[in-house]
Amino acid sequence: MEETYLLNVEGVKKKILHGGQGELPKFQDGSKITFHFQTLKDNFERTVIDDSREAGIPMEIIVGKMFKMEIWETLLSSMRAGEVAEFWCDAIHTGMYALVSKGMRRIAEGRDPLEGQKHRCGMGNMFDYHSTGYDDLDELQRTPQPLIFIMELFRVEEPSAYKRDTWAMSKEEKLAAVPVLHSEGNRLVLRKEFRQAAAKYQEAVICLRNLQAKEKPWEDGWLKLESLVTPLVLNYCQCQLELGEYYEVLEHTTELLQKHKDNAKAYFKRAKAHAAVWNEREAREDFLRVADLDPAMAAAVKKELKQLGERMRKKHVEDRKRYQGLFQQPQGPRAAFPCSPTSPSLDAAAEQPSRPPGEPTAPLPHGQRSPEISWSWQASCLSEGACRSTGSTAGRGGGGEAARQLVRKSLWLTGGVR
Repeated sequence: MEETYLLNVEGVKKKILHGGQGELPKFQDGSKITFHFQTLKDNFERTVIDDSREAGIPMEIIVGKMFKMEIWETLLSSMRAGEVAEFWCDAIHTGMYALVSKGMRRIAEGRDPLEGQKHRCGMGNMFDYHSTGYDDLDELQRTPQPLIFIMELFRVEEPSAYKRDTWAMSKEEKLAAVPVLHSEGNRLVLRKEFRQAAAKYQEAVICLRNLQAKEKPWEDGWLKLESLVTPLVLNYCQCQLELGEYYEVLEHTTELLQKHKDNAKAYFKRAKAHAAVWNEREAREDFLRVADLDPAMAAAVKKELKQLGERMRKKHVEDRKRYQGLFQQPQGPRAAFPCSPTSPSLDAAAEQPSRPPGEPTAPLPHGQRSPEISWSWQASCLSEGACRSTGSTAGRGGGGEAARQLVRKSLWLTGGVR
């Protein structure tokens, strides 16, 4: 099909590969566009850079929400539902593609798309970092070039036709959504659906954090929003306690207490998380802090401390039972240890020349035992085994003393076991 300039936009050419249906949709601010795309280099091989079909999930953008690839809104707004078109775009329109592609790839990999970025415009981030982490995208950053985009438009939804994500809401919409999400979370808690409730609280917190990012910290606007964030975070932590996510509770309550040092409820939830992971000292400190900050919670603190003490005592008893036999000597008669084939017999060892006290032994290779040490160890084992196996008073008394003398003699012969 013949290539034509699109809407008199400089540096853009369009080729329709498959015609769409109906009239052009209405692309108003807040409309959601769902489509598949493929990005290719403008070379002989038409090298594929990205393909949304490989991820299995179509791309979505919201009109008017400052998507970094602004030209894509222009391209899509020329298409009908079901249409497939190929667009050639000059380098003046593709300079930001490497950064956009990096974010999309990280999302597909399950990673944070904003990881490592500073709070600045997209172009500032691109110049601040030397690598995107992908070789092909680094090449696009170094040498901006024309690109080809093949797009298939699925649908265009009006703002009122779909549930909008928090990032796509206006300031007024976010403020209106927070109490609704809060109430939905509370209702789910009453039904003991803690995971779903936690998701509602989290979504409300994200709305408020997005608004806080535009305020100066600790000024009136920021503090007003923070007063709405705190109870939501505490409710979220209570859900995580119920779900057994104790370390997440420790993280969020500690972060909250860094800004609000006298929040008794935050200390109480952190204490319960510490107790659940056997941090006894930290749990007691936080519980006592709660009692100091809010005397009305003293009874609850007393109950928790009593339960903590009982759990720790039970744990200590279980630990003692588990480890009590590890370091005890085995009981009952012992069989005499025969001399090993590689070590000299007692008679041969007795013929070894004696060494005056204080004379050092000759060094041996690592892991090798001298015949004298082998002899002294076996002699002591034989004597002790013989004494214990007799079961007589003489064996337990005189025989034991004879064994000890033999051990002392053997240690003198070897100059001390090293």
